[in-house]
Amino acid sequence: MAMVIQQQQQQQQRESSSGSINKHQLDNGKYVRYTAEQVEALERVYSECPKPSSLRRQQLIRECPILSNIEPKQIKVWFQNRRCREKQRKEASRLQTVNRKLTAMNKLLMEENDRLQKQVSQLVCENGYMKQQLRTAPATTDASCDSVVTTPQHSLRDANNPAGLLSIAEETLAEFLSKATGTAVDWVQMPGMKPGPDSVGIFAISQSCSGVAARACGLVSLEPTKIAEILKDRPSWFRDCRSLEVFTMFPAGNAGTIELLYTQAYAPTTLAPARDFWTLRYTTTLDNGSLVVCERSLSGSGAGPNPASAAQFVRAEMLPSGCLIRPCDGGGSIIHIVDHLNLEAWSVPEVLRPLYESSKVVAQRMTIAALRYVRQIAQETSGEVVYGLGRQPAVLRTFSQRLSRGFNDAVNGFNDDGWSLMTCDGAEDVIIAVNSTKSLSTASNPTNSLAFLGGILCAKASMLLQNVPPALLVRFLREHRSEWADFNVDAYSAASLKSGSYAYPGMRPTRFTGSQIIMPLGHTIEHEELLEVIRLEGHSLAQEDAFVSRDIHLLQICSGVDENAVGACSELVFAPIDEMFPDDGPLLPSGFRIIPLDSKTPDTPDTLTAHRTLDLTSSLEVGPATNPAAGDSSSCHHTRSVLTIAFQFPFESNLQDNVATMARQYVRSVISSVQRVAMAICPSGLSPTLGPKLSPGSPEALTLAHWICQSYSYHLGAELLRSDSVGGDSVLKNLWQHSDAILCCSLKSMPVFIFANQAGLDMLETTLVALQDITLDKIFDESGRKALCADFAKLMQQGFTYLPAGICMSTMGRHVSYEQAVAWKVLAPEDNAVHCLAFSFINWSFV
Repeated sequence: MAMVIQQQQQQQQRESSSGSINKHQLDNGKYVRYTAEQVEALERVYSECPKPSSLRRQQLIRECPILSNIEPKQIKVWFQNRRCREKQRKEASRLQTVNRKLTAMNKLLMEENDRLQKQVSQLVCENGYMKQQLRTAPATTDASCDSVVTTPQHSLRDANNPAGLLSIAEETLAEFLSKATGTAVDWVQMPGMKPGPDSVGIFAISQSCSGVAARACGLVSLEPTKIAEILKDRPSWFRDCRSLEVFTMFPAGNAGTIELLYTQAYAPTTLAPARDFWTLRYTTTLDNGSLVVCERSLSGSGAGPNPASAAQFVRAEMLPSGCLIRPCDGGGSIIHIVDHLNLEAWSVPEVLRPLYESSKVVAQRMTIAALRYVRQIAQETSGEVVYGLGRQPAVLRTFSQRLSRGFNDAVNGFNDDGWSLMTCDGAEDVIIAVNSTKSLSTASNPTNSLAFLGGILCAKASMLLQNVPPALLVRFLREHRSEWADFNVDAYSAASLKSGSYAYPGMRPTRFTGSQIIMPLGHTIEHEELLEVIRLEGHSLAQEDAFVSRDIHLLQICSGVDENAVGACSELVFAPIDEMFPDDGPLLPSGFRIIPLDSKTPDTPDTLTAHRTLDLTSSLEVGPATNPAAGDSSSCHHTRSVLTIAFQFPFESNLQDNVATMARQYVRSVISSVQRVAMAICPSGLSPTLGPKLSPGSPEALTLAHWICQSYSYHLGAELLRSDSVGGDSVLKNLWQHSDAILCCSLKSMPVFIFANQAGLDMLETTLVALQDITLDKIFDESGRKALCADFAKLMQQGFTYLPAGICMSTMGRHVSYEQAVAWKVLAPEDNAVHCLAFSFINWSFV
């Protein structure tokens, strides 16, 4: 009998040690198991209220007879244990997700490590081979040994039959895979974007290869077919894509397809033409189950649609590019994206060529944007992203796309959209374009449109900025709108969205209180783009409705505010909206875009030339700058960017000239305000009020001004400036304001300009920032170059020469006539060495 009692006690101890929440502990230390009915009743309450109050627990005992034998304290313990178990379950699920992500990321890093090891081995072999060739090869070299990877061009004859297209497709697939996972391209890590468990992916850019290329690798919680569907819809995620048209599609092996595509891409600024592509896209499945979408250009500039429709475009080349999507064991996919382009940089001004020769820009605008968009869709699908104001993610994405697309349309002004330039004298700094066929309408609801008797007018301009961080400037423009915007102009644009008619001039005068309220709508997963509603508070000045609110609402996107993002474009685009803010409301976007231009490496000789470009305007109000710290700062932060401004205004036909005048003046006012802001936010040591120092061995602005005047007097026996203008610091100011165009160029095999006074900048139609990209031979016509070459020996021998009257060219292609030109050597007094050559163009004018 004692043995039976002992066995029962052991059984009770085993049950109590299980720690189940379906037992409750009595005061005597024993555990009693809950019945299934009791657990079900408690679970029902827990689903409604995981943490009931003391009164709610007592009420539960009264309402549920099956719980009457359980004390309130034990009910409280049950809920505590239940919440603890729920927390443990969520944490375990989170850890499993993190573990799957880390496992996939580890696999990705191991593959990247293997690829790098192969690349190192290949380089070692090539190095050994080259050393052997140098020891054994004769003095003559064989050009056929040059290891230059070229992409063969494919004739249109091959593109006219399926067999030829399939052959091109298979070759494209092989070349793309060699870039995505092989060593065909020398990839280097994207600056400022280190891989890690919390990063979007692994990003790399090309080094010393034909064209510009970028690669991205990452883990995405979507199936391969869904990812391929998203990426093939390029206009949805690539903001620079104007259109993508499929001309031909036919099936290929492995359930694949071959398509012939014509793609148009916007130009990012008014200073360059847009690009288009005629490509073959191949979609197929590999033997290991991976899905591949690869693409390349087909040769022939006349290929594709009607050439007349592509007249405003420059045909660019897409080298083998695409995406490799591999399914993961635990769900999701590992994706490799490669973009390899030749953007034909020759077709843009020299100052903009770094923009078209930068792999970092391609990485930010295309490759990284594609991976971020896919991850955004994945998070929205899983419910991880929640937006305010009850808007669905797809609706908010549509708003962002419409704002970006409308701004790009305004900047580019394509003829087939109905845009045309207003007549001007050619010297206008602000371009005015008119679209008489455009109406504010939406494709989803054409009835919700506002058509005008006149149309839409766009005032746009581009300018170069120096030493101004784009992200900082955009943040300032976003947060301090009253510093640059005119509330009455905003009110004029907003009036077009009202149900009643508007007019210009003669609108009701309104006072802007200076207050703006930013209401966030949504953002991307890394906050690189923000979508928000701006409310500008205003009140009428008319006595009869002085208390009537005149608030204005703007829908706005802001992107590129991260100062550490290398190559990222910063934008602030906005459009007036109705206060009801319908999903399909019309939008008329305006705004700013700032694109950084890649600076050259500090080791190149051209960097010294860049630092020798003198910003004389910054020294007009101050004395000589002798602070060496300023020079060091200048060499560290010497950056350039191009700013594009575009503002759109609706008008009625009888008011077109009035609106055009208002728009031109307003944009000029905005440009002036932006320049003032840029000067204020310029990094310490680079502010224009300090007078930037030059590189070691090169004089500062004031010193160079003295050298120019002293050398002129020494060689020609006359004074360049009046005798009362050469003392102290005034020589710099008077040289800057001299009526003749005075320019200085470096003395080397390819002379480039390093200084110009205000008249010289006006004659060349350029800025001090862009001056360093202009070579001496480009400003003379054929006869001028011959005259200069004939007198060059005389110039170097006697120190000066006179050039006859002639014609030179501005950077905008306009002819400039001059009565006479004088050239002389600028000498450094210390060692009497020739520092540069100076030119003075007398009585110049535009032809």
